[in-house]
Amino acid sequence: MKQWRWLYPLTVALSCLVLVIFFNAPSRGSGTLRVVTEPTFPPFEMQGEQGQLEGFDIDLMKALAEEAGLVAQFQSLPFDGIVTALQSQQADAAISGMTITAERAQTVSFSRPYFKSSLAIAVREGNDAITSFEDLEGKKIAVQIGTTGAKQAAKIPGAQVFSFDSISFALQELANGKVDAVVNDSPVTLYAMKRANLQGLKIAAELEAQEYYGIAFPLNSPNIELINQALETLIADGTYREIYQRWFAGEPPELPLVAPALSEAEAGEGSTFNIVKLIPSLLLGSIITLQITAVSVLLGMIGGVLIAIARTSRYKILRIFAKWYVDFFRGTPLLVQIFMIYFGLPALFQQIGFPFSFNRFVAAVLSLGMNAAAYLSEIIRGGLESVEPGQLEAAESLGMSPTKAMTYVVFPQAFRRMLPPLGNEFITLLKDTSLVAVIGFEELFRRGQLAVATSYRAFEIYAVVALMYLVLNLLSSRFFSFLERQMNPVARAKKAMAREQTT
Repeated sequence: MKQWRWLYPLTVALSCLVLVIFFNAPSRGSGTLRVVTEPTFPPFEMQGEQGQLEGFDIDLMKALAEEAGLVAQFQSLPFDGIVTALQSQQADAAISGMTITAERAQTVSFSRPYFKSSLAIAVREGNDAITSFEDLEGKKIAVQIGTTGAKQAAKIPGAQVFSFDSISFALQELANGKVDAVVNDSPVTLYAMKRANLQGLKIAAELEAQEYYGIAFPLNSPNIELINQALETLIADGTYREIYQRWFAGEPPELPLVAPALSEAEAGEGSTFNIVKLIPSLLLGSIITLQITAVSVLLGMIGGVLIAIARTSRYKILRIFAKWYVDFFRGTPLLVQIFMIYFGLPALFQQIGFPFSFNRFVAAVLSLGMNAAAYLSEIIRGGLESVEPGQLEAAESLGMSPTKAMTYVVFPQAFRRMLPPLGNEFITLLKDTSLVAVIGFEELFRRGQLAVATSYRAFEIYAVVALMYLVLNLLSSRFFSFLERQMNPVARAKKAMAREQTT
């Protein structure tokens, strides 16, 4: 029976897993429509003062669901994950200012258009050199990932395009003077400039071609016809006009039954996606990830040593400062620290009349390095304190200065003991580099996101990205294991004795 001891804990673990999945599964009645949206696209969808979802899309979707005899159940998702949620049947519909395009129609189905829009170029006031899309050649442009604005910007010759998770970050980038323009939907840009307290921005031009928003569904969803009929009813009885004028000025435009983009190309055409073509871009992203990790670890080690020394200093003020530093960077999320350094500090300095901005690479390694320093300082302090005090006393009794005793006696022993946690911190930091994607830095994870935003093949691309991270982490783990063996005097002695015996 001993050989079956593992069966009992395995059964208990699987039972707990099933219970967790069962109790956390979203409730869904027969009349519930699970709707995903990204609440960072005002005035279409946003969070109100009480945390509730509000906006034109939210009001319209509630009215459509009610007319169709359904109850809309909203869920928040990043924009680049909405199509994936529909493909995996995790949602029944999506309304998030999504432009109807032939490429998207290959992976999801759309309702008839419910809104007419156009793309606009936002620039800083005083910039009169940009008055059309042709003037954006060779410029730095900020966009929201996965949008038609990002697609349009990618076509501009010589332009450097920086993608952000929301339009508010892209506009903040423009306000901080780090890019020349923002390309995005006109009504959203105007609303954000008016309400988000972003001073000194203006609309320089609008693209003549019109775009139409649609409600997205999984392919062949039975809810499409219900929502289309409900939308036709709301337009006919004036409810749509009432909702439109609640958020926008003027009369609502005429809406076609089929978006022009779908008449230009057949929806459902075979995809030309080839993941092999993405490998060079992802490999370059891997190299950038390693560069960020290496520089961040170097900064973290330098800062960690200084903080560890301060933690053990005889001066109380240094000990207090070091403790506060460690508590702050270990007690706040790394993502918040990245936002504070990259977006917050430049905005703060510009408010007081001091022009200042961070380079993306500098902001990335500074954020990661300062965060790593807090953890590394504790590892270094623990390693130094693990060496018996008698070692230092013996070295000093032999005439060594405290500095030499620390360099040649204490630190080599402490460093060998610190290697395992240092290796673990390196691997953790390597994975944490994916967080700098939020500031538009195109490392490995961001390049995967950009590929998903245009191909909508989430599983294949993220599987390759995960595999690349796994390879990088395995190589890092093997490297630190090699260092541990090389710095282990007992292992080296045994290896030397084995060589002597064989010779």
